[in-house]
Amino acid sequence: MEQLQRTMIAHGLLVVLAAMLAGFMLMFNLIGGFEIWPGRILPIPVYGTTEGWVRAHTGGVTNGLLVLAVAFTLPLLNLSGFKQKLMAYGFIYIAWSFTLFYWLGNASGNRALSMGDNPLGEASLISIIGFLPGLPSVFLVVVLLIIAAMGVLSNKGGGA
Repeated sequence: MEQLQRTMIAHGLLVVLAAMLAGFMLMFNLIGGFEIWPGRILPIPVYGTTEGWVRAHTGGVTNGLLVLAVAFTLPLLNLSGFKQKLMAYGFIYIAWSFTLFYWLGNASGNRALSMGDNPLGEASLISIIGFLPGLPSVFLVVVLLIIAAMGVLSNKGGGA
């Protein structure tokens, strides 16, 4: 279990790192680049919208922290070895697929919320690449949270 926790902690921190990079993209988008001297901006072109970078920044931090929280609580969940692995690698997948979704959604017309055109804009290869990995995650996160809750609330010492 300790190795699973270490793997989750590493990935949780890396997802937060990607979110911090999205914070730089947000700053570059807001002011048009990087301030190298007071009032002197080095122009850095950035794709996407301010709102999209806010989502990538805050959503990424939240997902990274979720992976860290599950990693630290894993010993208390009363899960079998298989379910522990499912929990660990499932949450890692969820965090990275949502990170990809945020970054690519900000580069696509339809925000990677569907495979086809939607009221937000037109679909593209970028939107499909952002959408497809995240689609299983919206269901997987619910299943894993239910498994975790059932495990911690069970009267068993080891889970099944």
